[in-house]
Amino acid sequence: MLIGGIEGGGTKFVCAIGDAAGHVLARERIPTTTPAETLRQSVEYFQAQQAARGEKLAAFGIASFGPVDLNPASAHYGFITRTPKTGWSYVDVAGAVRRAFPGVPVGFDTDVNGAGLAEHRWGAARAWQTFVYLTIGTGIGGGGMHEGRTLRGLIHPEMGHLQLPIRADDPLQRGVCPFHAYCFEGLASGPSIERRWGQRGETLPPDHPAWDLEAHYIAHALLDIMTVLSPEGFVLGGSVMHQRQLFPLIRARLAALANGYFVHPRLETFEDYLVPPALGDDAGVCGAFALALAALEES
Repeated sequence: MLIGGIEGGGTKFVCAIGDAAGHVLARERIPTTTPAETLRQSVEYFQAQQAARGEKLAAFGIASFGPVDLNPASAHYGFITRTPKTGWSYVDVAGAVRRAFPGVPVGFDTDVNGAGLAEHRWGAARAWQTFVYLTIGTGIGGGGMHEGRTLRGLIHPEMGHLQLPIRADDPLQRGVCPFHAYCFEGLASGPSIERRWGQRGETLPPDHPAWDLEAHYIAHALLDIMTVLSPEGFVLGGSVMHQRQLFPLIRARLAALANGYFVHPRLETFEDYLVPPALGDDAGVCGAFALALAALEES
């Protein structure tokens, strides 16, 4: 059985073919340009894959950047809604796939919810029923899972827009988010690092003061999430978290902020409480596969 998955990001769409075990059989990276061009190229990739393999795809999953509309009763279900990504507000992403492949089940969710599902099904969160997946990269987003189900409410959680106090020694006077002056994404995303230090994060050495400041903001956000959701753990992915020196910095800062308030053996060092994704950079596209399988099961 073949399934199709789209990890839709603000920089690129990763279109992939997979199997029921979550293995990536083929993939293509498509730059995120205009909605019409990006979605057309995505659809054409899957049509070409079907033709080359002589087999129709059984289901699709779309794990999209957001915000998105996840209410099946809404007229905008499957749409990206009001996003800072120029030209992408109120774009019907799921509808474009449904129209191109009629009758094929299509699962749709946020990119972080998808990645969380994949880590729960195949990766670092297999032992947890209640946890949070955070991606920290071009943007910041969080997907929560409670008792094996992703968290949704009136809309979906927007953990990247938690409001944080700016640190007094921060070279930025305002975060980079166009909506909020001092939110998590505005202060700790990849673009905020570049704006603050004049170069991309991957070019900065491990001992650069950027990483102490980054750990400060991430730890503050994690503490806020802990106090509300009490997850069994966090999976921290995204391009910024490729800087592995961040993990011990964040654990130490979070322990200091918690100040002994949370009593549990796993919270003495936070060592296995904050972990990288076991699926690595495949967490997002495997998340799309997990959404496809869920849609197929529901159908």
